[in-house]
Amino acid sequence: MSAWDAAAVRAWLASRIAAARTDQVAAERGGRERQDDCDKATAEEMVCTLLSAKVPADDSAPFLAALTALLDRDDYVWRGVYDDRRFDRHVRTYLKKLVRMTKANAGFGNMTHYQ
Repeated sequence: MSAWDAAAVRAWLASRIAAARTDQVAAERGGRERQDDCDKATAEEMVCTLLSAKVPADDSAPFLAALTALLDRDDYVWRGVYDDRRFDRHVRTYLKKLVRMTKANAGFGNMTHYQ
């Protein structure tokens, strides 16, 4: 396993925030049938924004602890959500993905828009 690259993690978080915001705009234009896509993009934006703003990515241990703390929350509140239950489910799914990525220390180099 390679060493934890804090700069790559921060850059990945920033790129995911930008991609999520773009996806939200596209989903908003799609109308009612794309509301779930908007909730999914909003969940990704929320998780990445919280992590980039409040968690130092200098080491994987505190990053993983922050992910676990977010996963242990009962509910999530964020702006622009259509369905709270779906949004909570999307947040938990995305957090679990990030936990797997952090434990494996893999995937943070992938800067493509669609992952």
